[in-house]
Amino acid sequence: MSVMTPGERISNYLLEERVGAGSFAEVWRAKHHVFDEVVAIKILTDAQYVRNFRQEGVVVHGIHHPNIVRAFDIDPYGDPPYLIMEYVDGPSLRQVIDGHPQGLPIPAAVEILRGILAALACAHDAGLVHRDVKPANTLLSRGIADVAELCAQDVKVTDFGLGRTGGVTTNSMMQSGSLLTEGGKNIAGTLAYMSPEQKTGDEQDGRSDLYACGIVLFEMLTGVRPEGNELPSAIRPDVPAHLDHVFRRAYSRLERRFGSAGEMLEALSAGAGAGSVPPPPPVPSVGPLGGAKCPGCARGVGPEHQFCIHCGEQLVEAVPRCQSCEAFVNRKDNFCIFCGTDLRTKTK
Repeated sequence: MSVMTPGERISNYLLEERVGAGSFAEVWRAKHHVFDEVVAIKILTDAQYVRNFRQEGVVVHGIHHPNIVRAFDIDPYGDPPYLIMEYVDGPSLRQVIDGHPQGLPIPAAVEILRGILAALACAHDAGLVHRDVKPANTLLSRGIADVAELCAQDVKVTDFGLGRTGGVTTNSMMQSGSLLTEGGKNIAGTLAYMSPEQKTGDEQDGRSDLYACGIVLFEMLTGVRPEGNELPSAIRPDVPAHLDHVFRRAYSRLERRFGSAGEMLEALSAGAGAGSVPPPPPVPSVGPLGGAKCPGCARGVGPEHQFCIHCGEQLVEAVPRCQSCEAFVNRKDNFCIFCGTDLRTKTK
């Protein structure tokens, strides 16, 4: 239930309509009580997060970029605490993808990702890692029907509530499950878009955001999130080779990703790597004693292994999954060890 109602006043603005809500805050469209200026106001609904709420406002207020939603004013100690931001009159990328289940027009997907990467390049240069890049946190100033006309200037990245700057983590508008704890480590983000280092609570930098960008690119092109080592063109044949390349570089182990958002943006804009998509993982070499070696770490692996037990490198071109529970399974198994499904007819 909302803590506010339409017509109530926050600072110089009258609340008109609630347009978003999370576990600890909600967002309202509001209008200045004298002028026609329309803004978005994030209102904190849980007072214990005031300190982090203030940190988010300070961080975002200091960043000025056309692809980042601006923060105009904040009162973390008001009743209720609030943050006044730029209002974007359009859908989220989540809504646009849901409206195009077979994938967005390729030029539109490229333009949207260009806008996201431009925003992240600015944030990373300011020492801020977003840590929750996803379609729901990307706003568009054009409607779903106008998706073919989208360009990078129509993209606005928002909700830096899980951002990290100078060693400080903010989490003022987390969705349920956005902040987890594993072995005493804080794990921030949305699970479906988390990089491996986020899931383990290890050190993160801007490349963690690029991993999420790879997932967002795949989802824009195909309507679904990636599984295993599938490339976008495996689902949608008209995807050009250079986008497969951009996706593979982003959706990989930390040291194999693009070094920066600017580098990924260059590859995306210039079509770097077009026509030269990296091949599938090589077949493990045979060691002197007849055992196989992982192509990633050169340690011994068994012939039945699909992933290296030492470094996690994928050892086969495609890993089968159970169609019932989506778990990874062994090709030789007749039944899924997780749910019991007969794999002889239901494995993909």
